[in-house]
Parts: sequence; C-alpha cells; structure tokens
Amino acid sequence: MSVFDLTVTDALLSTTRSVRKRLDLERSVPREIIRECLELSMQAPSGSNVQGWRWIVVTGLEKRRALADIYRKGTDTYLEDGYRAAKEAGAAQDVRVYDSARYLFDRMQDVPVLVIPCIKVRDELINKPEIYWPSLMGSILPAVWSFQLALRARGLGSTYTTLHLNCADEAAALLGIPDDIRQAGLLPVAYTLGTDFKPAKRQPLDDILHWDTW
Repeated sequence: MSVFDLTVTDALLSTTRSVRKRLDLERSVPREIIRECLELSMQAPSGSNVQGWRWIVVTGLEKRRALADIYRKGTDTYLEDGYRAAKEAGAAQDVRVYDSARYLFDRMQDVPVLVIPCIKVRDELINKPEIYWPSLMGSILPAVWSFQLALRARGLGSTYTTLHLNCADEAAALLGIPDDIRQAGLLPVAYTLGTDFKPAKRQPLDDILHWDTW
C-alpha cells in the first residue's frame, strides 16, 4: 500500500517543468510563499548533514536589473548559438527550449523574484577534487529541487539556470556574498500563466538503464 496518493505525487513529479514563457511577470509574489517553499527545501538531505544551504532572494527592481545584466553577460552567445544549431539540425524540441530561454534572456529583470541558491564551502574537501564538486552540488541541488516542487504545488514556476555563474564574482560583489559561499545557480520565480503543465517527451528508459553492469 502506498503511503501517499500516487496520483498527486506522480503528477507533481512529472509536470514540474522549467518555466520561462509562462512566468507571470505582472503578478507579485508574497514573501510568505517564498519562505514557505524554502522552509520545505530545508528538509532536503545534505552532505554529512552539514546543512550548509544559503539562499539569496532578490526582489528589488534595481538589483534585479543588475543581476539580469550579469546573467546576460554570462550567457554571451550561448543561447543564440544553440538556437541556430538546433534549427539547422531540425531538432524541434531543442528549438522550443532555446526560444524559451531567449525569451527569458530579454525579460529576466521583469521576473518578480530571483533566487540564488548557495552552499557553504567545506574546507576539508577543497583539496579533494574527486569528491569536492559532487559533495558540494549534492548538498544544495536536492534542496533546489524541493524548492521547485514546492513552488509548483502552489501555482508558481521556475527554471534552474547557471549561465550567470560565468560572472559569479560580479554577482557576489553585487549581493555581498562572502568568499566561503559558492553560488549554485539562479532561479527566476513567479506565478505561472495557467497550471496545465504536462510530462515532457523523454527517451525510453531502456535506452539509458543498465542492470548490474554497463
């Protein structure tokens, strides 16, 4: 017997999409909703139970504009190059993704809430590159996904982006981020225009699944 209603949980897990064009740029987001979703994210696991998550929530217009400019600088030609390559290859789904990302590129500053998930650096792992990055990201990304699921359950959407990290030092200077804190991405957050998201087309499981050996 299932502990939860699988109809609800499976729908949540299979329809939490990366939302860009359907972010409602006109509707404000109450601070209480963001806090509620972040509280839930803190139930996620972290390496050695250190709980080194840190979150920066940016809502002021001037800082949103400045952060959007940093994002665009970090993006460089990546989106245009990817869009062009996808069109030339006739990859329809990739064209839609890049077109959606280009839309957000132009409007990042208009998204009512920009959230930067961060993680405190563990000094004892710095000189162990083979586990440093898996441990660091493995301690923040589960919380990021929990945050996104909590948003979806409340009628909000987001997308996980990392392109601004090409200019992470500029974002750190803008937001006063200490040297022992690493940014893990950027999430534009807003209510969504409609909630009728569907499962995405994915490759067959058997194409990527291996039992016991490769």
